[in-house]
Amino acid sequence: MAPKIAFTGPAPKLILGIDIGTTFSGMSFCLLEPGKLPEILPVTRFPAQDHIGGDSKVPSIIYYDASGRARAFGAEALQESVVEQAEEEGWQKAEWFKLHLRPTGAAIREDSVPPLPANKNALDVFTDFLRYLFGCAKAYIVDRYPNGNARWIGLESTIEYVLTHPNGWSGEQQSKMRSAAIIAGLIPNTLADSERIHFVTEGEASLNFCITNGLATDPLRLGKGIIIVDAGGGTVDITAYRQVTTPKGDSFEEIARPQCLFEGAIFVSERAHDYLKCKLQGSKYQEDATHITKCFDKNTKLRFRSTDAWSYIQFGRPSDKSEEFNITSGRMKLASDIVAGFFKPSLDAILRSVTTQCETSEVPISSVLLVGGFAASEWLHSELKKHLNSQNLEVFRPDSHVNKAVADGAISFYLEARVSARISKHTYGIEIITPYTSTNAEHVTRAGTAFTDVSGVLMVPKKFSAILDKDTRVSATKEFCQSYHQRAHDAASLRAVSLGVLHYQGEDKNPRWTDIESENFPVLCTINADTSEMAKTLEPQQGQSGTYYRIDFDVVLSFGLTELKAQIAWIENGVEKRGPAQLAY
Repeated sequence: MAPKIAFTGPAPKLILGIDIGTTFSGMSFCLLEPGKLPEILPVTRFPAQDHIGGDSKVPSIIYYDASGRARAFGAEALQESVVEQAEEEGWQKAEWFKLHLRPTGAAIREDSVPPLPANKNALDVFTDFLRYLFGCAKAYIVDRYPNGNARWIGLESTIEYVLTHPNGWSGEQQSKMRSAAIIAGLIPNTLADSERIHFVTEGEASLNFCITNGLATDPLRLGKGIIIVDAGGGTVDITAYRQVTTPKGDSFEEIARPQCLFEGAIFVSERAHDYLKCKLQGSKYQEDATHITKCFDKNTKLRFRSTDAWSYIQFGRPSDKSEEFNITSGRMKLASDIVAGFFKPSLDAILRSVTTQCETSEVPISSVLLVGGFAASEWLHSELKKHLNSQNLEVFRPDSHVNKAVADGAISFYLEARVSARISKHTYGIEIITPYTSTNAEHVTRAGTAFTDVSGVLMVPKKFSAILDKDTRVSATKEFCQSYHQRAHDAASLRAVSLGVLHYQGEDKNPRWTDIESENFPVLCTINADTSEMAKTLEPQQGQSGTYYRIDFDVVLSFGLTELKAQIAWIENGVEKRGPAQLAY
């Protein structure tokens, strides 16, 4: 079900949605033409994968040679000839590289993520893969349309890109992804062109896909909440929504704080590998543990069912036999409860998250929609249905195309922007100093850190000033403002303002001091603003320690969109003025 409104722009425009996943990546596009209805289409051809059609995705893999040059991407990196050459020449493989971009403090076992190739960081690899995908999209689109090269040349300078990322990512990760787009050549490095890069969470992209394709619309229409479980290779993104009807039409709101779990399909395989390494240790099959795990991952994992008494991994030759390890004719037999143990931590984490969403939601939730590559797991699907049905939650899983939900949904997000309100994931604010009060016990305990500022007033540092509280519903257009000031001996020192925006990650509902749980106050970004015009209007003030200057301003944050926006606002000659603020991550 494509959007029903014809494009009204003056000239054609290309929208490209890019979903770089932990294990597989995909792209969708939409060529907007004046007077025509938009149509969302997948990119279905990649080098060495041309035979795969429909909703194909490409493996997120790069091989680098000894000099650090990228030599093979995607399906090419899986070809036997390439693997052989890689072994002979000492190439290094980059896989699961997306997880190296994860936020600091993410709940993930460090040794579960393969290291990056030597002399490569996460941005390097992400950039190379983004450049590869862009080339694939260009080749596919040029071939699809008559006079394709000329058409591409006319479109390229105005392409709008929508990049997807897990629910748990924010400004720092978005900034790195935008840098990758610039380095990869998708856009020039200008402020105007940077606006052509858009971001959407995988959870929200999945909602857009579901709505566009008419999935789970009945409960939403009836005013009930739904939970989208986007189960991918690396992460499981869980988001709850409700439908809101207004005179302007229907929109959707988050009704609970979205969650991001590092419990995707790869971690099932990791647990299988840990088990096999331990089980086969000291045997002649010890060195085969990694190969057996790959066979499990490719052929056994998604087909495994809770009703199976045994699960089989075909990995070797007919001559491979071992009664001790249940190996017959190159096939290892594992008891169902053992294999279920590989899946259970992921299942348990999803169930806990769904329960939390239901408990904190402002409206009753009736349905859970399971999408993503990991959704194809028969065991995961059946176990979720069993547990959630007992909680009066219906579980739906689209019959097909679940692996292109995010890329298609990214385009839908750009075309229709259905989500009108989101729930803040953290408490956001800045660190300030505050006048010392001898009757305030919190101030007295910090008396040793108090100091006299340029105005001669005794001040206490490390005060946290909240601008937006956690779990607040934020509309797409709402701004959050807080007033601040800075003082200096001379006006020239106030020609620029630089403030660190913090996001509190602890459980305190009213965090007041950054020296308590200091590890839970990471800097989200730094706002750098040019206040030179305002500084010219400052008048000297007399303080206890002599003359000083004071600048008053508001920090204005907008969290309703999928990317943090910030500005510095001030009053000049009775008129509010705003300076563009640059966010430095």
